[in-house]
Amino acid sequence: MANKKIGIVMGSDSDFATMKESINILKEFAVDFDVNIISAHRSPERVQAYAVEAEKKYEVIIVGAGGAAHLAGVIASLTPIPVIGVPMSTTGLGGLDSLLSMIQMPSGIPVPTMGIGKSGAINAAILAVQIASVSDPKLRQKIVLYKKRLADEVAEKDKEIRTELGL
Repeated sequence: MANKKIGIVMGSDSDFATMKESINILKEFAVDFDVNIISAHRSPERVQAYAVEAEKKYEVIIVGAGGAAHLAGVIASLTPIPVIGVPMSTTGLGGLDSLLSMIQMPSGIPVPTMGIGKSGAINAAILAVQIASVSDPKLRQKIVLYKKRLADEVAEKDKEIRTELGL
């Protein structure tokens, strides 16, 4: 990955429990990453500085945000690298507000958006690794092995259930 990392940004420290799932996946793949808390609304100058410099540091950015969830779109509008959104679950609307804020981007500013919450954070990290693996054959092989392991786990569970049922 030529010294470039995957960036993880969250709008608040309350997003950390969810975004830790992304971190765990990146650690599993031994991918270098960086983590920042930056608010689109409370620290807009930091968002702009981060996004403008992002191309020099990162290959992909994963952004977790809740509520209005403008952070991913703001970063995506200021950098040419892929930005993946992870909507946070919220108290009032269960994360639907976050999801809709991320997926309803204007044309020209794509933010591929994962599911709400922890599964979304996991999938965001896997997608980031897949994007990075386009230029990294060793990382590509890790993705291939990861997907094989998932398939093997399903086959094993199928075998266990069928055995339990006497089939």
